[in-house]
Amino acid sequence: MQLRNNRFRTEHSEVDTGPLNDILFILLMFFLMISTLANPNVIKMSVPRAKSDTKQKQTVIVSVDKDRNLYIGTKPVPHDSLESVLRKFINEGDSVKPAIVINADSVAQWGEIVNVMKIARKLGATTSATVSGTE
Repeated sequence: MQLRNNRFRTEHSEVDTGPLNDILFILLMFFLMISTLANPNVIKMSVPRAKSDTKQKQTVIVSVDKDRNLYIGTKPVPHDSLESVLRKFINEGDSVKPAIVINADSVAQWGEIVNVMKIARKLGATTSATVSGTE
């Protein structure tokens, strides 16, 4: 004797996806490791080596202090002979494109710094300026 009717009975079938996540994670890690080892765009070739040093960028340091004094390295330079002294430093080096680094005191006049930049560009050098000091 059957007490319940079969038409009201429903079956709930589910798929357990817990192990599927583990398998997908392992496969993902495997493919990531393999893809980093195999690079099809690499061609093995021998690269030429230089026997001597290549030309390096020459830098000349010009300093401007608060009293409008100019220095190339540690040697003081008069304002009117700055261009000729810089030309001598640039021409004696075997650099492709020399660079002039301008170190200026924080209370130095900007006109002096701009004047050094104009002379450097006239000689074909690149410039970079740094301001140092405390007020």
